[in-house]
Amino acid sequence: MALGAIQALGAVVVVVPTHFPTLGIIPSEIIGCAILILLGDGVVAAVLLTKSKAENSGWIVITFGWGMAVMVAVYAVGHFDGAHLNAAVTLGLWIHGSITGSQAWKYFVGEMIGSMLGAVLVFAAYYLHWSETEDPGLKLAVFSTGPAIRNYTWNFVTEAIGTLVLVFGVLTITGPWNVFTSDLAPLLIGLLVFSIGLSLGGPTGYAINPNRDLGPRIIHAVLPIPGKGSSDWSYAWVPVIAPLVGGAIAAILFDAIFGSAPL
Repeated sequence: MALGAIQALGAVVVVVPTHFPTLGIIPSEIIGCAILILLGDGVVAAVLLTKSKAENSGWIVITFGWGMAVMVAVYAVGHFDGAHLNAAVTLGLWIHGSITGSQAWKYFVGEMIGSMLGAVLVFAAYYLHWSETEDPGLKLAVFSTGPAIRNYTWNFVTEAIGTLVLVFGVLTITGPWNVFTSDLAPLLIGLLVFSIGLSLGGPTGYAINPNRDLGPRIIHAVLPIPGKGSSDWSYAWVPVIAPLVGGAIAAILFDAIFGSAPL
């Protein structure tokens, strides 16, 4: 990285970089989503899999771990492409006018590839624990969500509401009037996800992200996980379609209140 402009602040000399690395949308989303799933599904594996040192440490650990996973992933690649990391966020920002359709498909591609890659890394990190865990349901739960009470209509409603809160929250946190939150946005979005998990995650496990659920579910289906069961494809559409609906509603509601973003 080239270094330029040296600014003197009293006795302190600050070297300000004038050239920054660049990374395209697809590789940025691959890296960001891989980090997101590695740390997010990783904390679920830590809590659920047999003989993990974090076994049975509970819902608070999972929700906090997911919030921190979001924060780290956004900080890692946010300066390259905005770090959507979520197809529902991408759809919402597209409707809002923050990105174009030609950009949106690149986000969708990167998000799916990165989510699948992250799931493979979780499988590798916990390799010795799959055979030690008897319950196939717990193994699936590491990779994808499932409802506490199966009712597709109300499971859909829960996921849509959770994603509405997420996308509306992202738009407000990153709004141009929130200049004092710019450097803190990744942390605040991570805390937003933490809050959604605590408050709205109980009924369905809060996928609130199509690629977060579908990508790892595909990996669960194809990897040779010892003693695994069904990948529960009959439910798989809910955590994909409902977040997209919730994200779209959030953007429409936000624009109705605050106005759309100029491209």
